[in-house]
Amino acid sequence: MKRIKTLIMGAAGRDFHNFNVLYRDNEHYDVVAFTATQIPDIEGRVYPAELAGDLYPNGIEIHDESDLEVLIDRHNVEEVIFAYSDISHEDIMHKASRVMVTGAHFKLLGAEPTMIKSSKPLISIGAVRTGCGKSQTTRLVAKLLKDAGKKVAAIRHPMPYGDLVKQKVQRFATLDDLVKHKCTIEEMEEYEPHINTGTIVYAGVDYGAILAEAEKEADVILWDGGNNDLPFYKPDLNIVVADPHRPGHELAYYPGEVNLRMADVVIINKIDTADTEDIDEVRWNIRQANPGAIIIDAASPISVEDADLILGKTALVVEDGPTLTHGEMAYGAGMVAAEKFGAEDVVDPRPYIVGKLVNTFEQYPDIGELLPAMGYGGEQIKDLETTIANTECDVVIIGTPIDLRRVIDIKQPSVRVTYDLQEIGKPTLTDVLKPYLK
Repeated sequence: MKRIKTLIMGAAGRDFHNFNVLYRDNEHYDVVAFTATQIPDIEGRVYPAELAGDLYPNGIEIHDESDLEVLIDRHNVEEVIFAYSDISHEDIMHKASRVMVTGAHFKLLGAEPTMIKSSKPLISIGAVRTGCGKSQTTRLVAKLLKDAGKKVAAIRHPMPYGDLVKQKVQRFATLDDLVKHKCTIEEMEEYEPHINTGTIVYAGVDYGAILAEAEKEADVILWDGGNNDLPFYKPDLNIVVADPHRPGHELAYYPGEVNLRMADVVIINKIDTADTEDIDEVRWNIRQANPGAIIIDAASPISVEDADLILGKTALVVEDGPTLTHGEMAYGAGMVAAEKFGAEDVVDPRPYIVGKLVNTFEQYPDIGELLPAMGYGGEQIKDLETTIANTECDVVIIGTPIDLRRVIDIKQPSVRVTYDLQEIGKPTLTDVLKPYLK
């Protein structure tokens, strides 16, 4: 039987999951390569034979997405599977055009065939874009379940940027586990808040094996989605977060629009800081795309350790990296704090950036006067530390989900911004979670 030559376009997450679920043991297909984008320094590796299965004794090479046409030609690729998230409808069709002109098929896989069914109740929390407020939503859902006496495990969307074999199944219960698994800043930002509130976190590469482990210790499992990706598991309750600071994006990005249309519950977050007409636009779009969804209004009010350090000062604002880069947010919690607590000026970090951060600003020029907390590896973390040290400012405002001062040395006075989800009016998450709280 002639196997179909297949290439999977990814970013070290959804691509591996799709392969594991649908292609790993499928004798009808021959996956000849992965391509990678969005994440620095993940190309040039190999998806290892230990994870790839018997059909791939040498593993599968991972190349930069810029090599797409060359790889299609070299391997006589017949089908290209698109498998990463948070990309505009326009951009995804540009990529489709690159593929189709070669004669290969361009495919998007359906949501249901890539979902694994759990034996335990499973609640999914996703979003229509990166940076909508999914993390604080997941934390609140976990708290409500634990307050009702449930054992909860959160399974986080993959971020496997290291040794893939060692990262097959990861369990995080303490902050020491972050060190043990050599986590990047991006991983710590997602895992640490759960750990600090007593929720066990699982992540890794093989999400079938991960689910099997989580089911051993949880009454209810939370899927803590990343970017605006689709759930890896079949949800019993599907919660999706929307952002009125980016009205219209809920219908203009892949697969965020799919999430919106599949949602049982849509949370319109940040309504305390958004314009009324933008909130109305998002609400209208939800009603048009998914009239059966329950809509919850919410805010994510911020607090800082010492507002006096901000008042009248020149501030460097450090924000969550992916939110500013492929999330395309113009600002985050750090900038909100700078404005709310009276910073005199915000320093432009671009004259001070070094190393790999230079590449980040070249790739995402709209970041502007904010500093993304990029930290996908030791070198990039050091570049972030050096850039902050170089920057002339009175105070550093840390708007990241973790306390950066635990990871890097910040010499200037600094304040950390924190935020949690606050429901407004009815219905609430408690209302929609009632069947799982009994």
